[in-house]
Amino acid sequence: MKFTLKNTFSGRNFFILGIIFIILTLLSVYILSGLMTQITEKSNAESSQRSFVKKQEVIAQELSRFLETKNELKRIVDISNAKNLSNNLKVLSNIHANDSLVRNNWFGINDQQIEFSTSKISPELENSIKNFAAKNKDLTQSNTIVEDQENFFWRIYYKYIAANGTVVRYGYDIDLQSLQSYFSTIDQKAPNYAFVFDKKGTILYHPEIKLLKKNIFNITNIAPQDTTFAKKEGFSKRIAPSEFLLLDIVRYTKRLNVKGTHWYIAVNFPREISNEDVNEVKKYASLIYIITTAILIVFFYLFTIFTRRTFQEKEVLAEEKNKLLLENEKINKEKALIQLHHLKEQINPHFLFNSLNSLYMLIESNTGVARKFTLNLSKIYRYLINPPVNNIVTVQEELLFIEKYIFLQQTRFTEEFVFTVTIQDENFLAKKVPYLAFQIAVENAIKHNIASDETPLRITIDINENVVIITNNLNEKQNFEKESKFGHKYLESIYKYYSTNGFKAFKKDGDFTCILPLIG
Repeated sequence: MKFTLKNTFSGRNFFILGIIFIILTLLSVYILSGLMTQITEKSNAESSQRSFVKKQEVIAQELSRFLETKNELKRIVDISNAKNLSNNLKVLSNIHANDSLVRNNWFGINDQQIEFSTSKISPELENSIKNFAAKNKDLTQSNTIVEDQENFFWRIYYKYIAANGTVVRYGYDIDLQSLQSYFSTIDQKAPNYAFVFDKKGTILYHPEIKLLKKNIFNITNIAPQDTTFAKKEGFSKRIAPSEFLLLDIVRYTKRLNVKGTHWYIAVNFPREISNEDVNEVKKYASLIYIITTAILIVFFYLFTIFTRRTFQEKEVLAEEKNKLLLENEKINKEKALIQLHHLKEQINPHFLFNSLNSLYMLIESNTGVARKFTLNLSKIYRYLINPPVNNIVTVQEELLFIEKYIFLQQTRFTEEFVFTVTIQDENFLAKKVPYLAFQIAVENAIKHNIASDETPLRITIDINENVVIITNNLNEKQNFEKESKFGHKYLESIYKYYSTNGFKAFKKDGDFTCILPLIG
């Protein structure tokens, strides 16, 4: 390439073109930054909505199991006769009495006196149940909330008429205070909390036990009209102050799908967590905008000076510059080849091809997932092509990377992979592991084993105080090419460099286990 001096444009025209170029570039960066923020906001909203749906399904399923007694009662009555019916009902009642959440279960046959599974019931509760049974004797089923100074129950009642005309009434109470303790053990690591209330506003379940029995309409900004939803969405969403966490939350409210009840569930996400990714994108987008502006201004200023001097130089200087440009082009080409070679060594072309093929199909079938797929794919390759100087990273960084990697795999094979992470203590995430250690273990599991709907590949990552244990079930491919064990040799060299012992990889009892000692 030969550099030739030609004063084609005047200085004024060149200045105007430079200003237009800067404005167009800044405008493009500004628009792209806004689009990035919008995509992140939408992705976060969809993620929180999916988490809300999952949470309410779990709560509804747990509550609905208490209503399955109706089918058990029908089976008992159908297989019993007049002589053993009472004894069989006593057995069923005693079985239910062993459930720590069930209280005051009872039954009655025809117009006989009600029998209780325990004699410890108080006279007040006994009278309450008898009055309830008399009031609802004509109903086939009923449930209500029983609330007084000492008790807080969900009372459930069924009536079943046998083929021979025998009428059996069966009922029991669910202790809502004990139910609160039971629910506190479910989904402990979820970044949200939920509470359940009835159409009167009475709180039936809440992670804060002192709020049970309170009226939700009095302690939150939820109003009775908020329990009326549009048919399309089936839920309401609003930002509100939390009655529990003392901070702003994003609250989803929906009718709870528990047969025979008129209850509602509210699932609440801390707003700061919901906006964390969005704020991070906005921060970096603003930083990119500022840096781009500064670089363009400096570049334009320096380029103007350079151009002015170039037109003042003699032909000899132009020839020397031609030589410098040729040398610079040669250096850049060599540098680019080195970078390309380094990139090829780190990236699996087969994985990239499959990922792009999956993305192509997702664009038509599920745009939302396609956006998330694209974002995760870009983050994966950003992580791959920017290795750390010392070849070690925090457990947190490696875990975030492998979760994105697994997401791409599970997008292609929905049921074939089951991925589980267990963290004993969040403080362990600050310790170090070799760069790409998790990826080596997970990719080897996928590469050497058959995964299908019938026999899914199960991969678990257990993060302990001193080691990370990665385990997968074995269903090895037949006639697989000889293993190079390049990944394990790489890990061994890293641990040797840092004088850390304990790295192991072995097969045992139908599993393959990789033990990664933590560094630092």
